Amino acid sequence: MWPFFVNAAVIIVNESVPKARYSRADARAIFTMHLRRWPNGESIKVFTLADDEPAHKDFVKNNLDMFPHQLRRAWDRMTYSGTGVAPIELDSEQEMIEKILHTPNAIGYIKHKPKNAKVRLFDYQ
Repeated sequence: MWPFFVNAAVIIVNESVPKARYSRADARAIFTMHLRRWPNGESIKVFTLADDEPAHKDFVKNNLDMFPHQLRRAWDRMTYSGTGVAPIELDSEQEMIEKILHTPNAIGYIKHKPKNAKVRLFDYQ
């Protein structure tokens, strides 16, 4: 066995998101748009990057244990059936940080830990 390091993206949230014990399954449910409310009842605002962005591909594979096309298919199915909506797609990691910072109950991801103290990591196991 050789040592290797998976450089997974980090999930970030607005400071208004309730601190709780979240699991990888919770993260997957949030980003597949199946979990729509935080434990306090507030609606979750989900932000993502474009499907072809390297950070998006890495995030989906390493954090959600899915492939990007599987995630897109889940969003499309909900959108076309009228049972849900796809997350809001942003153009860059900088825009992601700004949206998370200024949108209560927001969640998203970036490649590296944020430097802004008002944006915190989503802690899950």
